Amino acid sequence: MNRRVKIAATIGPSSKDEATIKGLLKAGMNIARLNFSHGTHEEHALILNRLKSIAHELSSPLAIMQDLQGPKIRVGNITAGSVNLIPNQSLNLTIDPIDGNENIIPVDLPQLPEIVQAGDRILLDDGNLEISVVAVSKEIIQTKVITGGELKSNKGINLPGKRINIPSLSEKDIEDLAFGLQQGVDAVALSFVRTSEDIYNLKNHITRLNSGQKNPSIIAKIEKPEALDNLESIVSNSDGVIVARGDLGVELSPAMVPIIQKRIITCANNYGKVVFIATQLLESMITNVRPTRAEASDIANAVFDGTDAVLLTGETAAGNHPVLVVQTMDIIIKEAEKHMAEWGKPCISSAAFSSSDDAFFIAQAAHELARDRNVAAISVFTQTGRTAQLLAKTRPDVDILAFTPNPDVYHQLNMLWGVTPYLVPYVDTIENMIRVVDEKLLSSSDFQPGQQMVMVCGFPIKTIRPANMTIIHTIGESI
Repeated sequence: MNRRVKIAATIGPSSKDEATIKGLLKAGMNIARLNFSHGTHEEHALILNRLKSIAHELSSPLAIMQDLQGPKIRVGNITAGSVNLIPNQSLNLTIDPIDGNENIIPVDLPQLPEIVQAGDRILLDDGNLEISVVAVSKEIIQTKVITGGELKSNKGINLPGKRINIPSLSEKDIEDLAFGLQQGVDAVALSFVRTSEDIYNLKNHITRLNSGQKNPSIIAKIEKPEALDNLESIVSNSDGVIVARGDLGVELSPAMVPIIQKRIITCANNYGKVVFIATQLLESMITNVRPTRAEASDIANAVFDGTDAVLLTGETAAGNHPVLVVQTMDIIIKEAEKHMAEWGKPCISSAAFSSSDDAFFIAQAAHELARDRNVAAISVFTQTGRTAQLLAKTRPDVDILAFTPNPDVYHQLNMLWGVTPYLVPYVDTIENMIRVVDEKLLSSSDFQPGQQMVMVCGFPIKTIRPANMTIIHTIGESI
């Protein structure tokens, strides 16, 4: 049985060469994430072409996710590259575009003097450094260092408890989005989502820029407190969500993050949407060759809670052992999946679906049929991927084999829990559909003639419509 939970790996300086990408795919990477907070379009184009070429060479489906930077507040350039902040020292912040030093640091948020006041906390570098506001003038914020350390250029700033009215997509994000659509990315992750309006805004830009190209999945990153206030509307209007624990743990108490994670997973599963868990999953392996026991437990509990995928960031982008990290993640997930019957949570709720949504109930019926008949797999013919996603949310005990004639959908299917995608010719009859399935399965050592499987499709076959038919097929009978 294949691993069910998918692995997304961020491609960066440690993993962008051909040999490492090939190693990541062989180790089990299902989704490649490109972080558009860094790099030029030329650099990203080179990596995208490399990813596609190697995936094709290995006959491996690979979903590519473009992660837009979003309105993250950052410090500007520091002359020496970094400064060392000492507790109790005075430090000025400025909204002027200067080069910073140990006395004054530029910040890329013009509204900052209007947002903060004396006594407010400001966190730098994902909360590793803390300063306190002493006084505010028109262009300068005087602060005192509370928690010191090294501050590098372009590190992030968090303002706990402050709601900042800035657009969800910057001009840079829109330019990056146009580039990503041109390159044919499979998913777009939107950073710092606060309301469903942010999702609608992204969809409108995709419609305007896309000009007939494929529609990528829209993944909302949940990393702001405001997003939790609007969680259901964000989830229902997205294709999936990322639990971005790094910024959540800075904006809110770290003690709240495990509870928030469970809440987001449950909400996403109730709405039939893909959910990723991200940040510090195998942080120690940036430098070490083995994970901590706490990291292994964290990953296993995410699997038990019902996540569809895990997202590695610095571990593969900048770590010393990117391929080993994916291999380790693969082992931990597989071990956890052996014990899903004991510790796993039921996944999908029909409450989020219309009573007239036949595809949902067909998926539920296929799940029950597969369990009662002890079949080898569930297969689904899909042209959009939706039925495969509904099947994934029923969490069957057997693999889901998704057959599609659409190359774009083929790669997007690789983001779904428990789904193995197959790219097949277009078929227009049930007989041809069964023949294609048999040919694919009998060419694999995983299936044998005489085994049974549940098949799901829309009828008539040649129409694009929601699934409305489930049958039991014996492998090999069509040959």
